Amino acid sequence: MKTKIDVDRIVWHSPARGARRRPASAPVPRIADALALLGGIGLGASIGLAFWGESLSSLNSAGGWMTLGGRITALAGTYLMLVMVLLISRLSWLERVVGQDRLVAWHRRIGGWPIVLIAAHVVLITWGYAQMTSVGILHQFWTFIIHYPDILASAVAFGLLVTAGVTSARIARRRMKYETWWTVHLYIYLALALAFAHQIRTGVMFIGHPVDRDLWILMWIVGTGAIVTFRVILPVARNFRHRLRVAAVQQEAPGVYSIIISGRNLSFLNVSGGQFFMWRFMAKGLWAHSHPYSLSALPRPPFLRVTVKGLGDQSKAVAKVKPGTRVFIEGPYGKFTSHARSTNRVVLIGAGVGITPLRALLEDLPTSVDVSVIVRGASYEDIVHREELLELVNQRNGRLFELVGSRQAVRMDSSELKKLLGSLSNADVYICGPTDFNESITKAVQRLGAREQRIHHEVFSF
Repeated sequence: MKTKIDVDRIVWHSPARGARRRPASAPVPRIADALALLGGIGLGASIGLAFWGESLSSLNSAGGWMTLGGRITALAGTYLMLVMVLLISRLSWLERVVGQDRLVAWHRRIGGWPIVLIAAHVVLITWGYAQMTSVGILHQFWTFIIHYPDILASAVAFGLLVTAGVTSARIARRRMKYETWWTVHLYIYLALALAFAHQIRTGVMFIGHPVDRDLWILMWIVGTGAIVTFRVILPVARNFRHRLRVAAVQQEAPGVYSIIISGRNLSFLNVSGGQFFMWRFMAKGLWAHSHPYSLSALPRPPFLRVTVKGLGDQSKAVAKVKPGTRVFIEGPYGKFTSHARSTNRVVLIGAGVGITPLRALLEDLPTSVDVSVIVRGASYEDIVHREELLELVNQRNGRLFELVGSRQAVRMDSSELKKLLGSLSNADVYICGPTDFNESITKAVQRLGAREQRIHHEVFSF
C-alpha cells in the first residue's frame, strides 16, 4: 500500500530539474574514430598472418596459391565475425556516439561477408590440398572431416552462421517473432567458439609460431572480454545496485501503458532524455528476452517510467505485469539526446508511442533552446502524455502543434510542415515514430532546408 501512495505522489508534469539526478555524460566522438582505426589495423594484421612463413617456392608448388587464398579468407572471415558481434555487444560509450540504428546497420552490412569468406575458405583450402595430394576435391573434403581435428566442429559452426544469416534477411525477419530470431542468433557465439578452436589447432600460421598464436588468442580474449563485460558483468552489477521492481502500471491511452519502476540509488543513474534501456521483466513468458523501451520521463528517484504500446506479444504482456515484479535493465543506450544538437532551435516530431522519448527529451533540453513540438494521432486520446507535453511546452514558452485525424484527412508533408515551422535550415529536428513515418518526415524536413547531420532519429529493429 505504501508503494501505491508513493507512486501517486509523483509529479510527472513538471521538469525533474529539482530531483537529485546524475546528468548524462556527453558522447566522445574520438572513441568511435579510434575504434574504427583499431578495427582496420586488426583486419590488416589478420590478413597479414596468412603470409607468415610463406615462401615463393611454396606458393608456386601444387595448390600453393589456393591454400594461401583459403587462409586469407579464413582469417578475414572469422575476424569480421568477431567485429560483427562486437558492434551489437552494447558498448555504451560507442552507442552514445554512433547510435543503435547505425550500429545495427553496420552489423547487417558486415554480416554477409563472413559467410562468403568462410565459404570461399572451404572451397579454396579443399581445392588446394586436393592439388597438393593429387586426389579429388570430394575425397579431400571427406578426409578433412574424418581425420583432421575440429573440422567437423567448424562445419557445424559454418552451418550455424548460415542459419543466422538466412534469418537476418529482411523477408525472413518480417515473418519471425523477435524471440525466435533472438534465440537463433545466440548460436553465433557458439559458432565463434568452434571456429576459434579449429583455427588454433589446425592453422599452419599458428602451428610452430607461438607469437602469432598468442597474439591471435589475445585479440579474441579482448573481444570476448568486452562482450562478457558489457552484456553480462555490468548489467548484473547495475541491477544488484538498483534492485528495480515494478511499482505500478497505468493506462495512458488506448492500448498504451506506463510502467513505473522503483529502485535504489537511481540518482546515480547516468541517463539523458531520449535514451532507452533494454528491459527484462522477470515474469512468466517475459524473463527470457529483453526489449528496447525509451524512458518517457527523466528519472524521479526512486522511480523510473517507461511507456509501451501493446503491438507485439511481449509488449502486450508487459502491460499486464504485476507490481513487485523484478526488472533487469541494460543501458542506457542511444544518441537521441540533447547532446546531438548543434543549434538553439529544436523541432520535435512524433507519432504514436514514439512521442514518449520526445517527451523525456523535451524535459532534458536547456531552457535557452527554442522548441517546437509536433505530435499526431488518430484522436486526442492517442496523443500519449498529452497534458505533460502541453505543460512542459508552456513552461518554456514553446509551441505545441497537435495534428489529429486520419492520415488522409491530416497530412504531414513538407507544405503542411512549412506552414507550421517555416524554414528549418537553422534547426535540429528529432523524429520518432513508426519506420514509414520516420522516413516520410525525414524527406519532408529536408525539403524545408534541414541538414542531414541535424536530423536525429532512433530506430529500434532487429
